[in-house]
Amino acid sequence: MASPEGAASHGAGDPLVQLLDLAHQAREARSRDELAFLLLNDSRRLLHYRQAALWLDGAGLRGLSGVLEPDLNAPYAQWLRKLCAHLHGANPASAAAAVVAIDRHQLPPALAAEWADWLPGEGLWLPVPGDAGQPPLGGLVLALDDPCPDAALPLLQEWLHVWAHCWRSLDRPRAWWQALLRHEPAPKSGATPPVRWRRRPVLIGLALLVLVLLPVRLTVLAPAELVAADAAVVRAPLDGVIERFQVQPNQAVTRGQALFNFDEAPIASRLDVARQALATAEMEYRQIAQIALADPRAKGQLAAVQGRIEERRAEAAFLDDQFQRSRVASPRDGIAIFDDPSEWEGRPVHTGERILRVVDPHQVEVEAWLPVGDALPLPAGAELKLYLAATPLDPVTATLRYIAHDAVQRPDGSYAYRVRARLNAPTEHRIGLKGTGRLQAGWVPLAYWVLRRPLAIVRQYLAV
Repeated sequence: MASPEGAASHGAGDPLVQLLDLAHQAREARSRDELAFLLLNDSRRLLHYRQAALWLDGAGLRGLSGVLEPDLNAPYAQWLRKLCAHLHGANPASAAAAVVAIDRHQLPPALAAEWADWLPGEGLWLPVPGDAGQPPLGGLVLALDDPCPDAALPLLQEWLHVWAHCWRSLDRPRAWWQALLRHEPAPKSGATPPVRWRRRPVLIGLALLVLVLLPVRLTVLAPAELVAADAAVVRAPLDGVIERFQVQPNQAVTRGQALFNFDEAPIASRLDVARQALATAEMEYRQIAQIALADPRAKGQLAAVQGRIEERRAEAAFLDDQFQRSRVASPRDGIAIFDDPSEWEGRPVHTGERILRVVDPHQVEVEAWLPVGDALPLPAGAELKLYLAATPLDPVTATLRYIAHDAVQRPDGSYAYRVRARLNAPTEHRIGLKGTGRLQAGWVPLAYWVLRRPLAIVRQYLAV
């Protein structure tokens, strides 16, 4: 609160200069609290008063001069609130911001009876101007010991115009949701109330209902990659040790081209032994056949020797086939896909173990792994888009071919269903690129799309 000495020193100057200085301070104000304090306390530079009270329509008593935080529940504050509300409603012509002298004898009896208990004999009501064509924002009550000089009224009126403009400039625009939910004033007397369905809460409810029922595509994401559509898997034809690869990874091969070979030394030695045993059995058969010409008893041994010859011949044929299979050739034209050859050379493998694949680079499809929790009822021919990590802005489109019936355990320990989809158009991306696949199911309401996973989680813990 400004001291009387300070007010007197300010009032000793030219009133127009004081008005310009107040207007400058109002424009420099950073907050509404600062503006309210300036109006309540520094207006003494234009007119000396004992007490000032600021009242705003919709906000009530905004402040008192000389008090930082007035007690709004005190009897004085409650009486001032009733007085300002009466003056605001009793002076509709004050939209032009005309200063009104308060005649306490024309106040309602309840307000006039307590006037002498709170305020001196004279008072002014200064409406706070609103926007052009709008009613006043509120008003300022000034309690005076003496009647107001006529020369001070234009200055006070101009000061309220400047202050109200600064006050409105600090009015931040409402957020869209605040403007949507703001309270609608009651219709004036004689005006037709809005139709029930046109009321704002009803419109908001209808808009929310339409929003939750808005149909959207039910989608699910799954890890996916580009794989060969019809890959020829080359497996180990026998137990042994791989000796050397004749091709490199991602090398183009032709049908019948040598891919790799096993260590042939063990098989070759066993094949030589089998051939020597076959030759020995054949020589023994010839000797017994010659003896049988002179000794009929030797004819009984010919059948046994003949059996041993067939056994040795079958063993030699089997080992010869194993020797030929130790040199593995490509079953088709394509590209050989496998790991580093040095990881395989010298490594023992078992029959049936996968060594490499021969694929056609032009026959590519998408393989995805659908998590068990996202196993949606996808129709045949559903659309799948693969967003590769290398080119996320250029998705690869495909059509669902099949979904496996049984879930398979993944390397990370989770279970998922294998999904295969054929490409809708050829792609230049190579086999093996990974990304995220988005599968699209049917149309569902937006509410179901949002609450599907939360409801599934809650349902697991409810025995209903």
